[in-house]
Amino acid sequence: MKAVRKAHDTNKLIAVLAQKDDDTEDPEEKDLFKIGTVARVLKVLKMPDGSITAIIQGRSRFNLVQMDSTEPFMVARVSKKEYAPTTKKLEFEAIIGSIRELAEKIIKRSPNIPSEAVVMIRNIKSDTHLLGFISSNLAIDNAKKQELLEIEQMDTLATEVFKMMHNEMQMLEIKNQLESKVRVDIEKQQRDYFLNQQLKTIQEELGHNPQEAEIRNLIERSKKKKWSKAVKDTFEKEIAKVKRINPQVAEYSLQLNYLELLLDLPWEHHTNDNFDLKNVKKTLDEDHHGLEEVKDRILEHLAVLKLKGDMKAPILCLVGPPGVGKTSLGKSVARALKRKFVRMSLGGLHDESEIRGHRKTYIGAMPGRIIQSIKKAGTSNPVFILDEIDKVGKDFRGDPSSALLEVLDPEQNSTFYDNYLELEYDLSKVMFIATANSLQTIQPALLDRMEIININGYSTEEKIEIAKKHLIPRQRKEHGLKPNNVKLKDDVLREIAESYTRESGVRSLDRRIASVMRYVAKNVAMEDKYNPTISKTILPTILGPDRIDTTLYTEVHSSGVAIGLAWTKVGGDILFIESSLSPGKGKLTLTGNLGDVMKESATTALSFIKAHGDSLGIDATTFENTDIHIHVPEGAIPKDGPSAGVTMLTALASAFKKKPVKSHLAMTGEITLRGKVLPVGGIKEKVLAAKRAGIQQIILSTANKRHVDQIKPDYLTGVTFTYVDRMEEVLQQALDIWSF
Repeated sequence: MKAVRKAHDTNKLIAVLAQKDDDTEDPEEKDLFKIGTVARVLKVLKMPDGSITAIIQGRSRFNLVQMDSTEPFMVARVSKKEYAPTTKKLEFEAIIGSIRELAEKIIKRSPNIPSEAVVMIRNIKSDTHLLGFISSNLAIDNAKKQELLEIEQMDTLATEVFKMMHNEMQMLEIKNQLESKVRVDIEKQQRDYFLNQQLKTIQEELGHNPQEAEIRNLIERSKKKKWSKAVKDTFEKEIAKVKRINPQVAEYSLQLNYLELLLDLPWEHHTNDNFDLKNVKKTLDEDHHGLEEVKDRILEHLAVLKLKGDMKAPILCLVGPPGVGKTSLGKSVARALKRKFVRMSLGGLHDESEIRGHRKTYIGAMPGRIIQSIKKAGTSNPVFILDEIDKVGKDFRGDPSSALLEVLDPEQNSTFYDNYLELEYDLSKVMFIATANSLQTIQPALLDRMEIININGYSTEEKIEIAKKHLIPRQRKEHGLKPNNVKLKDDVLREIAESYTRESGVRSLDRRIASVMRYVAKNVAMEDKYNPTISKTILPTILGPDRIDTTLYTEVHSSGVAIGLAWTKVGGDILFIESSLSPGKGKLTLTGNLGDVMKESATTALSFIKAHGDSLGIDATTFENTDIHIHVPEGAIPKDGPSAGVTMLTALASAFKKKPVKSHLAMTGEITLRGKVLPVGGIKEKVLAAKRAGIQQIILSTANKRHVDQIKPDYLTGVTFTYVDRMEEVLQQALDIWSF
């Protein structure tokens, strides 16, 4: 204060330095920067609290040379600090012009800066003073301002000031945009509120009430509905409740949603079934090749429905490997019956509320997917596909498969209760068709309520027919090709099915045919020459090398080797079982990734041979002095099941008797210690695998004859069947070593 008064009373000049740290109460020389500003004291104002306010104007920069004294105020020697002259005059003038323009824009956009500042900017002629004035008024901290003050080059200072002004301009623009957006949003809300209040007042004056109109519309719709007394009473009770609720309350919309669900559900509405059974059979045959058992079951159901007029719909469960057409069969059934089609995937479902719905008291409550699907279908008797029922989840949130028990029980589903609906809904007219890949993971109680129909894999012959009737026409259409653009003969389709796919269904076959279509489409689009008749020689070019190494029958001349038939999830296959004997102590070794049941079959076969050694002409001491090794090739593939029993018996007998098994002979069947041959499953797939491999004679249990009779005779040409009941008969047929 003393320094300011002294300067004001003498030459009006004062040296100003910034502190390095603003918090220092009593700064010394070391606490001050060395470069400061010489300023002129224009005015000194005494304030009411005893302090003074000085208005000063910067004149030039200085450099602190020496501090002479600090009492009663700081007195120092300083030297004037000039800016280094600019070398690029034109560039400097351009940037100064830009600074003046930008400064005017910033002043206009800043509500806090008076508009008179524009006049000040225009009146400052000195470039040095202009840069100093703008620098002092930039919205930056003191440290940045000190950096600007210490810059030696005038053009460098101008560039730095311009950058900072540009940043400030961007900040102002963003701020203005945000303020404008907020202002528009608030104005819109206020406008909407004002208009709504006006509309409400006008409607009240005219006697119109939108809520009343909405309720009146619901009542009018209810008069057209055919529903039971219980549903009607519920609707009337709920409509009376909604009339009393204030429309502004959240419960009002919840009640409206519930009433709309009651009106949207097809309570007593049914579509008329197509009772032209011949046409139904024709439709099913058009859409699917084979699957006779399923088609017959559907026709039987329709026949009873036609004669009786009313019956509870069956709950069918189609079980089979992927790609055999389980879901698409449901679509065909709906098309044949002229019913609506609904599909609900149960894969990964873990919350029972998805089936039964939520109680209305919960936030976001909604009906279960069963009721939602019925509402979507618009009829109470659709064909309802429950896809992947074997993949329903179960965790702490609930057990959906238990909730399905009521849905899939013909005795209970006429009174299905949904938590949201809070009324019983009749599902007995719905034709539920569940699909599954395996029965192992389905809850036993749920399994008991369904009629299981097994859909086995297709044979190669059936795949060829499916490809010709369905896959090729569809893929040709999807790829924009005409019938004369591509031709696939039976031998090529057989090659694709056997060498490029290994599946029970036809999905992979469909993809391979699509690859062929893409190859043809590329040639047609590029107008290249190609042969429309696809040959087997060009398949490797299109599909790559063979993916499946088909293990075909090779004639066996050595003893101890027998050929069995196996069922896999991708169809049937032939199985070589090898046995060898070596000196030892009667140890039995089994290799080839065998399951427990298959190991037990080997033990049973060996026990039978030991028990009947005399009849077979084998010395009892041989068993004590011989180690036996049974191996099934392809050890990487797990194998299990009882059907290799007869094959193991034959292989062991062949090894002990040192007599080869008859050529071109295969067998399958379970064995017992008493010498009986029991029937096994998967006969169709096994027989077709044997035929593909070139087998000419197959030994089966007599009980399996009915399964062979179900196979089309065309598929069995060149194969003879020998049916046996006893293990002795197997050995007689295979080795001709047993005499009765």
